[in-house]
Amino acid sequence: MRSLRWLQIVLRFKKWLISGVFGFILLIVSLVVLLINTDISPVRWGISLLLGICGIYGILICFRKIFIKFVDVYSNGIIKKPSNVSEIGDIIYRRKILSAGPRVVAVGGGTGTSTLLRGLKLYTSNITAIVTVADDGGGSGVLRNDLGILPPGDIRNCMLALAETEPVLEKLLSYRFTEGSLKGQCFGNLFLAAMNGISNSFEQAVKYMGEVLAITGKIYPVTEDNIHLVAELEDGTQIRGESRIGSHNLTHPGKIKKVMLNKPSVPPVKQAIDAIYSADVIVLGPGSLYTSIIPNLLVEGVAEAIAESKAVKVYVCNIMTQPGETENYTVGDHIEAIYSHVGRPFIDICIVNNGKIKPDILRKYQNDGSNPVHIDYPAIKKLGVRLIERDLVKISNDLIRHDSNLLSRTIMELTKFN
Repeated sequence: MRSLRWLQIVLRFKKWLISGVFGFILLIVSLVVLLINTDISPVRWGISLLLGICGIYGILICFRKIFIKFVDVYSNGIIKKPSNVSEIGDIIYRRKILSAGPRVVAVGGGTGTSTLLRGLKLYTSNITAIVTVADDGGGSGVLRNDLGILPPGDIRNCMLALAETEPVLEKLLSYRFTEGSLKGQCFGNLFLAAMNGISNSFEQAVKYMGEVLAITGKIYPVTEDNIHLVAELEDGTQIRGESRIGSHNLTHPGKIKKVMLNKPSVPPVKQAIDAIYSADVIVLGPGSLYTSIIPNLLVEGVAEAIAESKAVKVYVCNIMTQPGETENYTVGDHIEAIYSHVGRPFIDICIVNNGKIKPDILRKYQNDGSNPVHIDYPAIKKLGVRLIERDLVKISNDLIRHDSNLLSRTIMELTKFN
């Protein structure tokens, strides 16, 4: 396998390697003529010297081009800097494979999207994350109110998921202050806020921070407008603010009828729309249905672009129901909620978990009002959505998560690139 990867290197740099070999031959011929045949005419001596100079030039060109390619590999964040020479073949081989991967667009926000991205970057470097910016709680909410910027939290999480950084840098960007006026604030959010201060727009700030972290792929806020999310319950009550919607059942119990933005028309980021139209696969979720996924679809043109795109549209359903948003929801209920907001069906495939959860972990969730999402096969079939079942459960710090690698592998199986 290693010999195959080195063969990939030779084929990738064949033009410059030929230049180097040819230059080396010219240099040897020149040295032989100059050092062995001491009694030669000035013309032959000059020709030999010229051949030697051309040989040296060819060798330098070879090394220069290969060096530039190595620098390009490192600077694009495809993989960390190798610890020894034997890893160079793996680096170039992996970069070649990833750059030929499918164009995947992930739509969402929060923990679910960042979990997905960590797995996707192992299979392709052509990733675009489109992230909601309706968050108004926690440290992001404070920065939003104080500085008037878009909430950075979800975008920061996605950046860390796509970055190939040293562990200490990831810890630094994830660090939360525990004392003083910055208590509860995340350093990564402050970093993005500072980047926004020296940029012309928030979208540009995200781009610059992505370059600093050498992320694999691209990240766009779904819009640059300052928006808030509003939920309407079945009894007509309206809950304003993403942070309040998820916990509304504590103060005003009731099923969510629909969510909406506080503005009648919200323009999207153009690059996000372009990415959707050029995608091979579009993935919605996993993540909070009403506060992470659907808000993106409410931005003008996003749902239409997804529906019109020739990409395979995949919905990754949550493993567990979410108190305050999707109590007692089935898989079909999740899909119907998306369709009711968009106004048209567009999902081709739904990926669901069929793995078992440890009883002690499950009890903790059930005590908080959360249960495994029931797979209602007849309803899903009626919706015309293909169902893919996999054991995707991963327990991390007693929290139920999707296994990012297994989930991404399942998505890759849906593409012609597999």
